[in-house]
Amino acid sequence: MSIPTAFIQELVARADVVDIVGRHVQLKKGGANFMGLCPFHGEKSPSFSVSPSKQFYHCFGCGKNGNVISFLMDFSGMGFVDAVKELAQQYGMQVPEEDASPEDRARAAAQRERQQTLSDVLEKANAAYRKELKTATRAVEYLKGRGVSGQVAKDFGLGYAPEGWRSLASVFPHYDDPLLVESGLVILAAPEDGGEEKRYDRFRDRVMFPIRNVKGECIGFGARVLGDEKPKYLNSPETPVFSKGRELYGLFEARSHVREAGYALVTEGYMDVVALAQLGFPNAVATLGTACTADHVQKLFRFTDAVVFSFDGDAAGRRAAHKALEAALPFATDVRSVKFLFLPPEHDPDSYVRAHGREAFADRVKQATPLSKFVLESAAQDCDLDNAEGRAQLATRAKALWTELPEGALKMQIFADMAALVQIGPRELADLWGHKTPERVPARRSNAVPQGEPRYATLGDARTVRPPRRGRTQPLSRADHALRIVLMCSDLWERLAPEDHSALCQLSGGHGACFTWLEAQIHELGPMTWNALRERMLEQAPELFATTQMVMAEALPPAGDGSEELKELRHLLSDLEIDRIKALQKGISAGHTLDPAALQTYKTLDLRLKELQRLRTEAIL
Repeated sequence: MSIPTAFIQELVARADVVDIVGRHVQLKKGGANFMGLCPFHGEKSPSFSVSPSKQFYHCFGCGKNGNVISFLMDFSGMGFVDAVKELAQQYGMQVPEEDASPEDRARAAAQRERQQTLSDVLEKANAAYRKELKTATRAVEYLKGRGVSGQVAKDFGLGYAPEGWRSLASVFPHYDDPLLVESGLVILAAPEDGGEEKRYDRFRDRVMFPIRNVKGECIGFGARVLGDEKPKYLNSPETPVFSKGRELYGLFEARSHVREAGYALVTEGYMDVVALAQLGFPNAVATLGTACTADHVQKLFRFTDAVVFSFDGDAAGRRAAHKALEAALPFATDVRSVKFLFLPPEHDPDSYVRAHGREAFADRVKQATPLSKFVLESAAQDCDLDNAEGRAQLATRAKALWTELPEGALKMQIFADMAALVQIGPRELADLWGHKTPERVPARRSNAVPQGEPRYATLGDARTVRPPRRGRTQPLSRADHALRIVLMCSDLWERLAPEDHSALCQLSGGHGACFTWLEAQIHELGPMTWNALRERMLEQAPELFATTQMVMAEALPPAGDGSEELKELRHLLSDLEIDRIKALQKGISAGHTLDPAALQTYKTLDLRLKELQRLRTEAIL
């Protein structure tokens, strides 16, 4: 779905960041801003500032910052589109859709209404299951036997599905309502020998675990038997609101705890999550009876930069860990941590904590295997590294894993480790894999750009920066150059101040639209390579503008850590602000006004202009 940039800007302008943040954070007036305890990391003294004039928030402790949309994304784990829809609904605005026919829009509206209706049905069933648990002695005894307190059961909304075949008939007056089948609560059996269709409850005599999305809506259930019957666990089927490959059990309940702990702990079962919350690890989540997917990993990285996968130490646990590794590799940037915790075969996380204590389990988490090491272990599994054949087999396996990693220092480190393990030189391994080894060429610091020079030119005092000559080309504006730097080095976005984000997103034409789109992608998925960004923008509004810019630039990734590119970008931002102030002053002068307020504005702008020019000169010198 593509949302017009103009609508996003209008929505941000209409929304009040103080109001939205204040619904989740207790704020107190402190000078021109409001202060409170940061919701994204644990702290005892307020370092979280919300500016009503700039409509931005910023934490001086953890560095989180952004506008009203990014707050909903950071706090609730929503994607960009969902955050826009949520905010628009709160302010009574209808989200338009670009390039959508009236028929497509009507279908989308009907789909949203249908999903909301299914969620309402599931919420009603969940309320009934919770009520049943209060009088279900066997279910209560089972939970007590697993060490689950009443408070934890309440926090997770646990319930009980009675033994009867049609217990939900007392909850829903119309048991033949198609929504009960569509939501997965009722099974519709095909008629036999010309008889009537049979309907009966899917969940019977089981402890019920409601599965919630990041907004807290019930979208499905997990159910466990009270004894040893099979199947032990039963999940809701795939529905329009529930997909096992995208949802994680306990994520809604664990959101704030994940931020406080600094990492998310991924387990394999519902009871692991509930029991760990009881035992002091409320930052645990679980996959829903399926292998870990890229969607799972992507969703987790909206809340934290560190994920620890916990698996049994047996063969099945190793296979599950390998699946998780494959899912995590494309998201393993230099600023993220992925680890793998293997417990003894006789233990799951719940039993390990009970047997050895909370501190012992916390130590196991700290000592978990890092992704860099597990990549090598997975590739080397069953390979005899004492002979050439085994090392050759390792090299073949390792290539498939290594190529999935995003560009960066981690990928380079793992490449060097793989070369050492295979016992050949890095250049030879690169040749074997058909991978061009990048040459580390220092960035040129001259104002002149030689013909054919592929790297970004430095700014100096030049008003424009020209790309390599290829026939007749238009001179590059500062906005062009800033966009190309950020597209090639998107991790620099998180090193800019909120005011810089706002300035770039408010640029006119395609530049502002591209920066707005880019900001949404980075908030949702984190920094990405230009190739990854190009894949995500296919058939979206900024695609043609951004790809045209990059093709004209012929830019290469930075040879160093990006510090030179960041310096250039900050110079550009300073120059863009100088240009903006001059344009405002020109507008005031053109009006030949004698209005005191306008004259005062001109003087204020002039003071700001002189300060920026002074700082810019010092930076150049």
